[in-house]
Amino acid sequence: MTSPTTERLLVKQARWVARDVVELRLTQPAGGTLPSWEPGAHVELALPSGLRRAYSLCGDVADTESWTVAVHRVPDGRGGSREIHDTALVGRELEVRGPVNRFPLVPAEGYLLLAGGIGITPLLPMARELTTRGLPWRLVLGARDRSRLAYTEELVALGGDRVLLVPQDEAGLPDLAAELAASPPTHAVYACGPQPMLDAVTALCRAADPVRTPRLERFAPAGSGRPERSGSQSGEFEVVLRRSGVRTVVPADRSVLDVVREKLPDVPYSCEEGYCGSCETSVTAGIPDHRDTVIDPSERPTATTMMICVSRSASPVLELDL
Repeated sequence: MTSPTTERLLVKQARWVARDVVELRLTQPAGGTLPSWEPGAHVELALPSGLRRAYSLCGDVADTESWTVAVHRVPDGRGGSREIHDTALVGRELEVRGPVNRFPLVPAEGYLLLAGGIGITPLLPMARELTTRGLPWRLVLGARDRSRLAYTEELVALGGDRVLLVPQDEAGLPDLAAELAASPPTHAVYACGPQPMLDAVTALCRAADPVRTPRLERFAPAGSGRPERSGSQSGEFEVVLRRSGVRTVVPADRSVLDVVREKLPDVPYSCEEGYCGSCETSVTAGIPDHRDTVIDPSERPTATTMMICVSRSASPVLELDL
């Protein structure tokens, strides 16, 4: 996939695709093609207020002239979705970084796609791609009520009875256990949605025989707060920005990201809670103390990158490729 780029794109169109869900179509201001992307990819928008937020691309990968994202309004969120919903963005240009893909389709005999609410956005392009490839797939989409089920007409047209729509007020919660039991063990499981749903999918896959490893996309940090700290060094340490020639101290009460942004204000970031991966940075020396939910715990001992918004250092000095 193409390496991430940063450019100014025009908000060409906005439309409602479900209750409290607005879709934005982004294009080059003067027309022209955009970098290619693959299902599961996201882009980061720099909003007029300065907030930066990452959103999954949900358009058609064959559309080379526009990128599409859909945003659910979260009244008690961190402000990004409210700003998108409350600001007249059509006709304005936004700085957009991407595409980045940490949720790619892996080779499998078939696929089970499980979505909750706005979690449909990375899975819709997957369903299109799998249809094009002629591979077996099933998609389950749940939401609080029918008005909140996004892209239903396209999904049903695309998959027919392979698509199950589950409005909670009519049918209760999706029967994840039944769906997983009916899905062959050789089929990959993808899930995106609220944390309780992802927790349930994870538990069911662990209890399966054979054990299955679901691929998850999070829109919030796992658990009730920031990722659990490992117990290694939590005090201050030094950070060296290798390419910039900067050496500075990260105090115990500040994040690496906070300190780095004082020197490099354009460093990418979004969630600041360790789940989106926007601030992933290569580590060239030192031992990172991983506290994110992007890097799997089994991969942490050999990981050569870290999420600088929450992770710290297990060594006195940490050198980053910045």
